[in-house]
Amino acid sequence: MEILDAALDGLLVLKPRVFEDERGYFFESFSERDFEKLCGPVRFVQDNESMSSYGVVRGLHFQRPPFTQTKLVRCVVGRVLDVAVDIRKGSPTFGKHYAIELSAENHLQFFIPKGFAHGFSVLSEKAVFQYKCDEFYHPEADAGFLLSDPALGIDWQVPTDRMILSAKDRLRLPLTENDAI
Repeated sequence: MEILDAALDGLLVLKPRVFEDERGYFFESFSERDFEKLCGPVRFVQDNESMSSYGVVRGLHFQRPPFTQTKLVRCVVGRVLDVAVDIRKGSPTFGKHYAIELSAENHLQFFIPKGFAHGFSVLSEKAVFQYKCDEFYHPEADAGFLLSDPALGIDWQVPTDRMILSAKDRLRLPLTENDAI
């Protein structure tokens, strides 16, 4: 596994060693031993998977303390634009984002530590997205902010009129007006 630069302190892009031949491919998507050497100790307790169609945008989500989450995410079918926004109070990069395309073809994984909001947009006809979390989902701690917040300047690579959002995500407030942060 190789670490690629993710531009914001704490975020890591992981590139696995992929073995390909006439049968297809094989790679270790997670090894606790190797992961800890590269990223430090994290105890993942929950795996999630979603399937979405083109134009679906999920995010920008996080859990409020004390239930903040570290995530390791990847796309196993299709292509997504994955985005993390720094919401660490006092961070020099507060409100800045990093975006990367994750796909079944590139096999990249994105490590998002506590202190970041997360979201993704589906760029292919269909996408299956998986993520590991180091904290269980707590509905009472669920939070998020407006993914189209102009102050963030995120290009989701999906035309606004083609975006498919949940009812909850359509009602979110901009980052600076969000009292959950």
